Amino acid sequence: MTQDHAKTDGSTPDLMVELEDRQTAIYVFGQQQEHLRFLQKQLGVEIHVRDRRLTLRAPSDGKLQFARLVIVQLCELAERGYHLMLDDIIRSVRILENSPGVRLVDIFLDTVLKTDYGRPIAPKGPAQKLYIDAIRKYDIVFGVGPAGTGKTYLAMAMALDAFLKKRVQRIILTRPAVEAGERLGFLPGDLAEKVNPYLRPLNDALNDMLDRDKAHQLLERGHIEVAPLAFMRGRTLNSSFVILDEAQNSTREQMKMFLTRLGFDTKAVITGDITQIDLPDNKSSGLVHAAKILKDIQGIKMCTFSDLDVVRHPLVAEIIKAYDRDDKLAQT
Repeated sequence: MTQDHAKTDGSTPDLMVELEDRQTAIYVFGQQQEHLRFLQKQLGVEIHVRDRRLTLRAPSDGKLQFARLVIVQLCELAERGYHLMLDDIIRSVRILENSPGVRLVDIFLDTVLKTDYGRPIAPKGPAQKLYIDAIRKYDIVFGVGPAGTGKTYLAMAMALDAFLKKRVQRIILTRPAVEAGERLGFLPGDLAEKVNPYLRPLNDALNDMLDRDKAHQLLERGHIEVAPLAFMRGRTLNSSFVILDEAQNSTREQMKMFLTRLGFDTKAVITGDITQIDLPDNKSSGLVHAAKILKDIQGIKMCTFSDLDVVRHPLVAEIIKAYDRDDKLAQT
């Protein structure tokens, strides 16, 4: 891919970018040029496509250079076989606005797992990339940040990858049985029926990656275990990949109990959102406490996410920002 300055006379600057082939332009800008319209509006540039040559025109050289950065990196993704959707285009612009030094191919093409339905699971931003790299390197990783940042989902994908490649013998998924003001005693049924709603998000993620029959078979055979945190007491977890989800709702005692269950050849990922603690007022969060006292221990990695890393509906990030602003106002 090459570029030439089409104007150097001080008038409105423009650039020409030449693609490897015309098909790349179709992959990047979309069949109905939906991506092209978004990029022109978002980047503040005019983009003219003719065969495999793009002409970029902008009111300033800064906008021009940023537009080129985005388009060149999107083209590189397309040339490497990545099927770009509008959501990828939106996310790419946001990533490069906040981290212009990153390469999108290093993020989007770092496939963690391919689901049974043929869909690759890969990081969707720099924070997610750092997170999966940390899980690969460290035995204990904390992922702390708001809802929708992929903390649990990516940990699940990494766990399945480790299991399928026989690096571990089993996967254990656990979370405290505490939710949004409700307690187990108010739910109908026996213990299994009481805790099932609390574990359903973990089951949903599992079923999103594995064929339901395969997932059921692995659960039946004990290769994958989904259980409330209280069930971890007294156990030693060897050759396992353990995920503690919603860890902000663990107490200090429960967090210590969980972390001291880890045996040989075991990896643990602890995820949570410290802005959504549902413990009684007289209980402090085990996640908050652990993040404070364990952050300097070699072999433990703390990964943090922000609203910039939310990968759900775009409004979710705005909702998180609004609540954060309101919380700060309430504290003043």
